[in-house]
Amino acid sequence: MTTVLSQKGQIVLPATLRESMGLRVGDDFAVEVEDGETIVLRRISRRPNEGLLEHLRSCPFPFEIPARGRELPREVEIE
Repeated sequence: MTTVLSQKGQIVLPATLRESMGLRVGDDFAVEVEDGETIVLRRISRRPNEGLLEHLRSCPFPFEIPARGRELPREVEIE
């Protein structure tokens, strides 16, 4: 299996490989170089929204994060 580096520096992973590994658009990969010749891509498994809370807390403006509860939202009456 081979692929080509584009002018934009992109490499296309063949469809058969993407399908067999269950790769999806938006998957994250770590890129490493081994022995100066070998490029290794490692899929990074993340839970949905992982890191979101830390990102929100880094906001320079004050805001509150509401307590997480199990109650259902109240229905809003529109007059």
